[in-house]
Amino acid sequence: MMLFGKISQPLCGLKKLPWSCDSRYFWGWLNTVFNKVDYERIRAVGPDRAASEWLLRCGATVRYHGQEKWQKDYNHLPTGPLYKYKIQAIDATDSCIMSIGFDHMEGLEHVEKIRFCKCHYIEDDCLQRLGQLEKLRESLLEMEIISCGNITDKGVIALRHFRNLKYLLLSDLPGVKEKENLVQVFKTTLPSLKLKLQQK
Repeated sequence: MMLFGKISQPLCGLKKLPWSCDSRYFWGWLNTVFNKVDYERIRAVGPDRAASEWLLRCGATVRYHGQEKWQKDYNHLPTGPLYKYKIQAIDATDSCIMSIGFDHMEGLEHVEKIRFCKCHYIEDDCLQRLGQLEKLRESLLEMEIISCGNITDKGVIALRHFRNLKYLLLSDLPGVKEKENLVQVFKTTLPSLKLKLQQK
């Protein structure tokens, strides 16, 4: 895959442009391009490989079952039988993943941990979309959401659908206002969940 090679050459000329609102619009557009779902690619290589490509393209990292090493480099994703590499953990710290890309998560069956930290494009509809993915609802055991300013109570409430979730960390989320209500909701729906609510 030479995706970055094709994009990087025209990007070199951006250094000559004045930084302004136009540059912010450009990066928003580029992030949208990186998040676009290619359903043909998913069918061709399977959900784990396609999701890995999406996540790394957006600056996240993944770890596969049976491996300790985190995959960070898009150009060094492992090759071999498509069924061999199953995503077990996702660290989306400082990534540009956004809601339009979350269809990449459909079909993932082995993800046990997800970390969203300083994800500026993560919003409530991202968490709601995750809560609709039946296979992920079964496999996910741990989730951390830290310093994601667009997340509110509405998004966090959607996590009650993860019936096997054992640990949930919510930290530095200014949009989350009704913390006592969240505690009661999770006590009722996920009684075995260890919930940690932290301020910054």
